[in-house]
Amino acid sequence: MKKELGLLDATMLVVGSMIGSGIFIVSADIVRQVGSAGWLIIIWLLTGAITLTAALSYGELSAMFPKAGGQYVYLREAYNRLIAFLYGWALFAVVQTGTIAAVGVAFAKFTAYLFPAVSDEHILYQYNIFQLNAAQITAIAVIVLLTWLNTRGVKNGKILQTVLTIVKILSLGGLTILGLITAFKSEIWNLNWTDAWTPKTWDFSGEMFVNISGAALFAAIVSAMVGSLFSSDAWNNVTFIAGEIRNPERNIGLSLFLGTLIVTVIYVSTNVMYLATVSLQDIAFAPADRVAVVASHAIFGNVGTVVIAVMIMISTFGCDNGLILSGARVYYTMANDGVFFKQAGKLNRFEVPGWGLWAQCVWASALCLTGKYGDLLNYVIFVVLIFYALTIIGVFILRKKRPDIPRTYKAFGYPVLPAIYVIAAFSICIGLLIYQPTFTWPGLIIVLMGIPVYYLIGNKN
Repeated sequence: MKKELGLLDATMLVVGSMIGSGIFIVSADIVRQVGSAGWLIIIWLLTGAITLTAALSYGELSAMFPKAGGQYVYLREAYNRLIAFLYGWALFAVVQTGTIAAVGVAFAKFTAYLFPAVSDEHILYQYNIFQLNAAQITAIAVIVLLTWLNTRGVKNGKILQTVLTIVKILSLGGLTILGLITAFKSEIWNLNWTDAWTPKTWDFSGEMFVNISGAALFAAIVSAMVGSLFSSDAWNNVTFIAGEIRNPERNIGLSLFLGTLIVTVIYVSTNVMYLATVSLQDIAFAPADRVAVVASHAIFGNVGTVVIAVMIMISTFGCDNGLILSGARVYYTMANDGVFFKQAGKLNRFEVPGWGLWAQCVWASALCLTGKYGDLLNYVIFVVLIFYALTIIGVFILRKKRPDIPRTYKAFGYPVLPAIYVIAAFSICIGLLIYQPTFTWPGLIIVLMGIPVYYLIGNKN
């Protein structure tokens, strides 16, 4: 593989893969769960701290194993091939491909603000319960286009990724600053911060906010963090493409730190802007949860919808490119380990895993057609957190198991910060098991389905 990516490219891959459409939407559900300005900011700060802690721990692993495959390789070296395969299986079956599909459809839905013909309400074909709409076709077209571009060499993908992410950062930064300067409403700000530290949750039966504490507060925090954690996910994608990063021992760990820090600052600042321009009630009950549309209307007036639609189109297009670019490298490494289709372990004439890219494209497109990609993503947040925690536990295991491997970078705050992350991640998982069983058990089933597949493929190879 060609080492085409420098520190800037790697950092932009982290930022671009993290920022999709979540920051424009999920704050509505967070407010319905925790009910106050102070707790809204706490949820985003807590999410940022958890993500940053994990990224700092991954830096040590990336320095030890600067190879294509990233997290899959870390799990294989710390545990065994079965655990690593189950991660790769979940990645291909749902996590990476489902996210690609969901982000592609989000691109289409906001494109429909400018071009109504690509709306999901424009039904092209229907047979019994199956419906094919224009948004799905648009999403598939975007996925195919970006896949084709990335099969032509990593340089094409990285240039597009870096440019779009810089535009994305400047756009979000500009929206936040402009909102705080021109649309700041002191009466809304003061009202939002009145009683800001009393957690409340929306009672749908009584149609009112009610105070919560104890177990109810823990349940609300866990439920609220499902959205914020999804919005902050995919930061680990840069580890997948380690084989094409220059000086990976240094640049992967540094890009993880810089990228997650940049996104945390952007996310918290954006929510401060929401609180300065939109009432808490309007955030919680924004139409279709599109908080950014409401805030943009407060800043730009009637053209606000167009402004935010263009921003989200840029954001989701760049996010999908980063996900497509990085994901196939995991399948490439799995294939070379004998636990995935052999063709995925080959490079094309542009020295990228072209077969793996197209396999990812086909399955992500199929998920677009099901219309169930959103449900699939909800199912796996529990599983994603477990694999993150297992990977960071791997730092402790490898310190004992492989002390001979050079570590040009060591996990910041070891052993305290990595341990805190593991405790936090498992605490959230326990909370999800108790309070969101609809999301957790299907995710576990999807992962466990990979066990017979592992032995079937392993025996065949």
